[in-house]
Amino acid sequence: MPRMKDFTELTIKDAADLLASKKIKAQELTKAVLARAKKLNLKLNCYITICEETALREAKNVDDLLSSDQKLNPLAGIPIALKDLFSTTGVRTTAGSKVLENYFPIYDATVVTRLKDSQAVIIGKTNQDAWGHGSSGENSDFGPTLNPYDLKRVPGGSSSGSAAAVVASTCLAATGTDTGSSVRLPAAFCNLVGLKPTYGRVSRYGVIAMASSLDSIGHLTKTVYDNALVLNVTAGQDDFDSTASAKPVDDYTKDIKRGVKNLKIGLPKEYFTGLDPNIRKSIISAVKILEAMGAKVLDISLPHTQYGVATYYLVQTSEVSSNLARYDGVRFGNAREKFGAEAKRRIILGTYALSAGYYDAYYLKAMKVRRLIREDFLKAFKEVDVLICPTSPTVPFKIGEKSNDPLSMYLSDIFTVTQNLAGVPSLNIPCGFLDNLPVGMQIVGPDFSEKLLYQVGFAYEQQSKWYERKPDL
Repeated sequence: MPRMKDFTELTIKDAADLLASKKIKAQELTKAVLARAKKLNLKLNCYITICEETALREAKNVDDLLSSDQKLNPLAGIPIALKDLFSTTGVRTTAGSKVLENYFPIYDATVVTRLKDSQAVIIGKTNQDAWGHGSSGENSDFGPTLNPYDLKRVPGGSSSGSAAAVVASTCLAATGTDTGSSVRLPAAFCNLVGLKPTYGRVSRYGVIAMASSLDSIGHLTKTVYDNALVLNVTAGQDDFDSTASAKPVDDYTKDIKRGVKNLKIGLPKEYFTGLDPNIRKSIISAVKILEAMGAKVLDISLPHTQYGVATYYLVQTSEVSSNLARYDGVRFGNAREKFGAEAKRRIILGTYALSAGYYDAYYLKAMKVRRLIREDFLKAFKEVDVLICPTSPTVPFKIGEKSNDPLSMYLSDIFTVTQNLAGVPSLNIPCGFLDNLPVGMQIVGPDFSEKLLYQVGFAYEQQSKWYERKPDL
């Protein structure tokens, strides 16, 4: 455990234990985190808005409840940041775009409501690629976020600010959205645990839409156990979102220590072909640790993986063009000339794919291939319990390295988009460093298997403890 004066380095679990035992106060924790956030934001640009006044007020409320010996949720008093796609009552919500530079919602997203109901302390709104369009954080209209492990490199996108904020200990957890990689890639690039849950496991209500059939609402934390604690609060049915599943919510922390004995782990060969040998070595080393703990490892195939990126960028851009049509500068927000280059590119691509004469050739065909990709996963999970594969084909790349090559940037998502197309859950966990830069791997499971993913991730994490390696800031 960190020195008592250094509250910002705490995990959620450790902080919750200290708060419950009254060894620290929520206001102490919040003040320490706010001070660090304000200082490091000048260096990292991970926040668009810091909510100091409301955070301190929420922390005082938690202290008042604790002083009356009320038993609270483990997230009570925990400083949490929100990706700036999440609507927040009276707090500016920009989606990282100048179009919404002065937009103040009159309601909270369901996830925000659930976090507030658990007495979590909202520290601020994090930077991101505008509208969620990007894999690096460079597409933000408020400037790029920098990677805390190397300020010349990207933190991954589009939940760039959320990842940088957590690993820099300017909050203890942060929300994100994952449409094709946007939680898992930043988690991989910043040595964090990042969950893309099953489609519909967490409500999308009040989260500014990117591609509605692909968007998943996830979060980033320092450890697997912390991640499970957050999902316990955010998951569940929502009357405001017809796609939110009515399936009962598990206690995701229960049985997390069960281990991996006799579990079958599949290694999809398509994800390891042509992979950087050093990244492959890191992942295989992690798999061998799980194998030594009793897991069984099998080679399997997901044959339609090669069509994943092409299929994703047809489906996604088509839905982007539809969702961004509402931002016409009439009801709210600025005029459409405020759209950045990447938003314009995706609107044009998607409108073309949906237009008369091209719909059947592009969008409809992509939807048929999407079904084949999902069937690949369904077949695989008849043979194995989970899959393990790389999250990114590279370590974090340099700022500007891919910004003038959209195709190269899109290929950053080559290992992550198929899970969104299939709707299955995927958990990124740290699995090492190359040249002092983080490497992540994905644990992928069948629908609503988040509890199993945490179980596998926790088993490996307890052996490796990569989360203990912090950036030097």
